[in-house]
Amino acid sequence: MDTLAEATVQSLQLLLSGDTELWAIILLSFSVSLRAIAIATPVALLLAFGLAHLRFPGRRVLISTFGALQSIPAVVVGLTVYLTFSRSGPLGDLRLLFTQTAMIVGQILLCLPLLVALCHAAFQGADRRVWETALTLGASPLRALFTLMHEVRFGLIAAILTGFGRIIAEVGCSMMVGGNILNHTRNIPTAIAMETSKGDFAQAIALGAVLLLMALGLNGVLAFMQGHGSIAR
Repeated sequence: MDTLAEATVQSLQLLLSGDTELWAIILLSFSVSLRAIAIATPVALLLAFGLAHLRFPGRRVLISTFGALQSIPAVVVGLTVYLTFSRSGPLGDLRLLFTQTAMIVGQILLCLPLLVALCHAAFQGADRRVWETALTLGASPLRALFTLMHEVRFGLIAAILTGFGRIIAEVGCSMMVGGNILNHTRNIPTAIAMETSKGDFAQAIALGAVLLLMALGLNGVLAFMQGHGSIAR
């Protein structure tokens, strides 16, 4: 118990003192995950809208596939990306293994099915007449899409936050394709796993606290926006 208390105190000291190594890990983790979610979100929105408002052969199969892929294990995605970018893999010549680019690719593959499924549910819950009315009034398809997105913005924001939470906290994929290289590919989850195995609980607790505060902050922002939207209406 004393050891845990000491480690907690040390973790606070690390965070407040601006420890260079600790904050480098935090910044790298957010940088990689923000880039991944920024790339995945537009693709997911278009796919989700198409699945919700267009009718084409195989549509139901795609919806079921994205739904099933939501729970795909991170290590399976990591293994797939690893084999793809390894020297003997089809994209081995790009030499992307153990780089931030490989981590971003892995995180995109992890969050894309979740984003598509949740955004699809949001679009499905919207009144179809919003889209049809916007087109009738002369709006371009893109403008009509933005109008529809505004109507379901809280559902879409919740989906994006959920996707971000999924990738910034995953460890399996990042460890496999990033290699956990200090100042290069070591992010918060891989650092927590490594420091815990070494018995350095202070840094692990500090990094875990950052993830916890991030989760609370994102949920607080979402709750505020939903409340603000209800007041505005």
